Amino acid sequence: MIQRERIADNVYSFQSDVYAQVTAGAVIGPNWAVVIDTLALPEESLAIRDFIEQELNVPVRYVINTHSHADHAWGNIFFPGATVIAHELCRINLETRGKPSLEEVRRQNLSFRNVKIVLPQITYKEGTLTLRVGKKNLTLFPLPGHSADNTAVLVEEDRVLFAGDAAMPLPYIVDGDIDDMVTSLKRIAKMGLENVVQGHGDIVLRGEIDTFIKENLAYLSNIRKVVRKASRRKYPLDVLEESTVESCGKSRVLIGGLAGELHRRNLRALYRSLYGEFPEISDDDEYEDDYEDEEDEE
Repeated sequence: MIQRERIADNVYSFQSDVYAQVTAGAVIGPNWAVVIDTLALPEESLAIRDFIEQELNVPVRYVINTHSHADHAWGNIFFPGATVIAHELCRINLETRGKPSLEEVRRQNLSFRNVKIVLPQITYKEGTLTLRVGKKNLTLFPLPGHSADNTAVLVEEDRVLFAGDAAMPLPYIVDGDIDDMVTSLKRIAKMGLENVVQGHGDIVLRGEIDTFIKENLAYLSNIRKVVRKASRRKYPLDVLEESTVESCGKSRVLIGGLAGELHRRNLRALYRSLYGEFPEISDDDEYEDDYEDEEDEE
């Protein structure tokens, strides 16, 4: 169901085998533990809790949400008694967007029938927030781009960064901002890290970080070029649909095969961000019906 990896002494990561290679983490102290994000499905979050509380024999005192998206924060409910920590925008988003979204999901998927949104009790807005776990210091700070509320968690002593979705095999900016993403990636590059735990996908090791950052920055530059090219055409959507994830420097097999669809969404979201409207479609566009559905969803 989930893969578990020990990154450093008392520092673990967890990765879903079911949904989009989403990740979570944990830092274990002598008397209690901190969980960093929950996973997409209830049984996955419960598996993390069982490992910490039954195998490692310590309670979970804190849960940190890197951001408000369902696959990272809806599992808070499965850590009763734990204090949830997040950016203040994460709390707002869970209240205003997460609760109605969950109600819709609960009507469609019985496995979520016992899930409830648990809002963060401790929030911060700017600067950093520090939490000490045993002999380790965790530093929380904003790392936007994927979303405005994205928080990163640095395990200072081990130079391990839980980056949330600011680090993904394919940058995803539909709910965020491309310029913020570029800034955040450049910040990661300068931090002298041993490991980067992505919000989705495998851990990025020290010797891979520079290449990872360069490839993600190149992808963002490439999609910006595609969108600018599209803006000069009568029917911009035609240009966007011709752009494949491979032509922008990434593989479609990334993130459990979701990269192609995420790329397509990136292009449309970036076009709207830069030009204030959805790209116009030609009368014979084969994606027209699908595009109208997507516009309704937005």
